[in-house]
Amino acid sequence: MVMTRGDAVNAAERLTLIEQYEAGHQAIVDALARIDQAEMEAREAPGEWCPREIVHHLADSEMTSAVRLRLLVAEDNPTLVGYDQEAFVANLYPERPIEPSLAAFGAARAATSPILRQLTEEQWQRAGHHTEVGRYTVEDWLQTYAAHAHDHADQIRRARASLAAV
Repeated sequence: MVMTRGDAVNAAERLTLIEQYEAGHQAIVDALARIDQAEMEAREAPGEWCPREIVHHLADSEMTSAVRLRLLVAEDNPTLVGYDQEAFVANLYPERPIEPSLAAFGAARAATSPILRQLTEEQWQRAGHHTEVGRYTVEDWLQTYAAHAHDHADQIRRARASLAAV
């Protein structure tokens, strides 16, 4: 299912998005299966992230997004502050081992999924203000993060495949 932020979502579509979100961690684990050191550092193109950087980005993004969801559900009209993902990747020691970041990514999703499955229709429409995109609802959040890990799993596979093309 391809949806964009702001598209109306019915309950069945929302369930599909939740299931996609829940499968995201495994998609990354699968994309990393049997990865070697050269593949871990491979880039599909100059300026693109390598698999190691992608995993660290996913941890940073997921921990941030988990807090954003909680703010949207628990507070009235919260401000969701954007961050510079490129600076996070470059400055937070991207050479460090990926295992803690992969675990943090998985744990944030595991802790968030039960919340998603219990939200009421009213809660799905709750909104705040995102400093980069403006009005941002719980549904917008789900549409953003349901595909996020899968998109990066594809990026990991492309980076790994780039070594075979050389």
